[in-house]
Amino acid sequence: MERFSPRSLACRVETTTTGPILVSKCRVRRSPSRASRPPPSRVSTYRTPAWSSPRNLKGASSPKSSGLSRRGARARAARAGGAAAELLDFLNEAWTPFHAVRAAAARLARAGFLELQEAAPWDLQPGGRYFFRRNMSALVAFAVGKKYRPGDGFLILGAHTDSPCPKLKPKPGATRAGFLQVACQPYGGGLWHTWFDRDLGVAGRVLVRQADGTMVQRLLKIERPIMRIPTLAIHLNRNVNSSFEVNFQNHMLPVLASAPEGDKGGDAETPPGIIQVVAQELGCLAEDILDFDLQLCDTQPSAVGGMNDEFIYSGRLDNLCMSFLCLKSLIDTSAGEGQLDEEACIRSIALFDHEECGSVSADGAGSSLIPELVRRVSGVLGGGGDAAEILARACRASYLVSADMSHSLHPNYMDKHCPGHQIFFGKGVVIKHNVNQRYATNSLTATLFRECGRLAGVPVQDFVVKSDLGCGSTIGPTLSANLSVRTVDVGIPQLSMHSIREMCGVEDVEHSYKHFVSVFENFSSLDTKVLEDPGSPPAPLAQ
Repeated sequence: MERFSPRSLACRVETTTTGPILVSKCRVRRSPSRASRPPPSRVSTYRTPAWSSPRNLKGASSPKSSGLSRRGARARAARAGGAAAELLDFLNEAWTPFHAVRAAAARLARAGFLELQEAAPWDLQPGGRYFFRRNMSALVAFAVGKKYRPGDGFLILGAHTDSPCPKLKPKPGATRAGFLQVACQPYGGGLWHTWFDRDLGVAGRVLVRQADGTMVQRLLKIERPIMRIPTLAIHLNRNVNSSFEVNFQNHMLPVLASAPEGDKGGDAETPPGIIQVVAQELGCLAEDILDFDLQLCDTQPSAVGGMNDEFIYSGRLDNLCMSFLCLKSLIDTSAGEGQLDEEACIRSIALFDHEECGSVSADGAGSSLIPELVRRVSGVLGGGGDAAEILARACRASYLVSADMSHSLHPNYMDKHCPGHQIFFGKGVVIKHNVNQRYATNSLTATLFRECGRLAGVPVQDFVVKSDLGCGSTIGPTLSANLSVRTVDVGIPQLSMHSIREMCGVEDVEHSYKHFVSVFENFSSLDTKVLEDPGSPPAPLAQ
C-alpha cells in the first residue's frame, strides 16, 4: 500500500541438506552506509543506454522462462488436440498481419504450394496449388481440382489477419513529466482498458533504405517488454472502479524510458526513443528508416489454461484463430497425393487485412481481391472461351464461408444474450444469422454448412444477437455483395472479444478444423443434392 515504506533489506538464503533434514540459514545484510554507496546514476546516462548497441539489443531476448512456458503450453494443447497445438505456434509467431501472412506463406510453401506474383503472368494447371500475397498483410491460396472445367465454382474460406490494437503515429516520440513516451492511435474497436499495466513490445513492417539505394520492407518483432501504459492510482481517481474512461489521446501513451536530461517536454520532432530502438533492432541507422507500420503487442505468450487445459488464452484470437484453421484445412485437404483427383471446384482461402476498420482498402475484403481472383483464374483456365460467361457461371456455382469469431454466452452477463440462441464452449462452430444482412447467412447456405458438419460428426450452433442490441458485421456481406456468391457467416465461441487477452475453447478449435475439412471434402457432392421444389414447374428453357 502507498503508506507502507519499509527500510531496504537484503536477504540471502543458504540451503544445505544433511540426511533427511533440510537446514536453512537466513542472514540480513545491512545496506551500505551513505558514504560508501556508489554515486547514483544520473539521467544523463540515457544518452548511452544499454540498447544503444545492436549486439546488446539482439542479445536481450525474451526470458528463458517464456520459452519454457510456451513449450509447456504447446504440450498441453497437443494432448488435447493437434490443431490447438499448431494454433499456439501460429499465434506466437503472428503478432501482426504481416507476421501472420509470412507464417501462412511459409506453411503453404512447405506443403508444395507455389507462390505467384500478381504483377506477373500466371501459368495454372488442374491439380496445381498456388498462393499470392498483397501488401504483405493479405494472402490468397488455392488448389485447382483435377476435374475442373471452365465455369466450375470456387469454394472459398475467408477470414482476416488484423486485430484491434494501438498503432504508432508517424511521429511517435513525445516527452512528458520526465518520461519518454510513444504516441499511438487506436486501430479498430478495442477494449482499451485491457491494455493498461501490460508488458508491451512492438512489431510490424519497417521500410529501410539500403546502402545501394534500394528500399527494403523488413519485419520487426521486439518480444521483450520495452514499454507499458500505467493506470492512474485509485488514490487519485476514487471513481475508477465505477467509471473507467479512456481518452486515447491523453491516456494511451506508453512509457518507454526516462527522458533525456534537459528535455523540456512536448512532442519530439526527431525522437531518440522508439525509432532508435527499432533502428538498433534492425541493425541500421535511424535516418535509414523511411517509414513503418508498427503496433503495440502484448509480450505474454499464448497459452493453454483452465483446470482441465480446456481453454486457450491469447491475444488476436479474433481473428487469427479462424485464419489459421482456414489455412490448415486447405493444406490438409489439398497437399496430399490424390486429394484433388475427384475435385471439380477450386479450393481456396482468403485472409484479408483491415476488417476491424471496415474492410475498405486495397487488401481488405471490400477490395477487388476476390473478384480479380475469380476472373483471373477463370480466364487462365478457361481455354479461350467466353470470359464473361465463364465468370458468371463460376460465381453462381461458388460458395463462401466467412469465418470470424463469435460471442459465447458470458456467465457474468447472461442478460446480454438472446434466449434460445445462447452459444457455449465445446458445442461446435456457430452459424451467425441476421435478417438485416449484417451477416450474409441464409437458409440454403446455412443448410449446406450444417450438412458438412453432420458428415464430419461435429456439432453446430446458431447465433442471433438480441433484438434490442445492435449487431456487428464481418467480411461476409461485403464479399457476398461484391461477388454475388452464396455466403454463410460462421465462427467459434470466444469470450473477451477485442481484449488484449481473449479466450476460446480447445475443443472448439478441433471441431472447427474438422468442420472446415469436411467443407472442402464434401461440398461439391452436397451441392448437387440441392433441388427446387418439383411441385413448382420451371419456366421453359430458352432455345
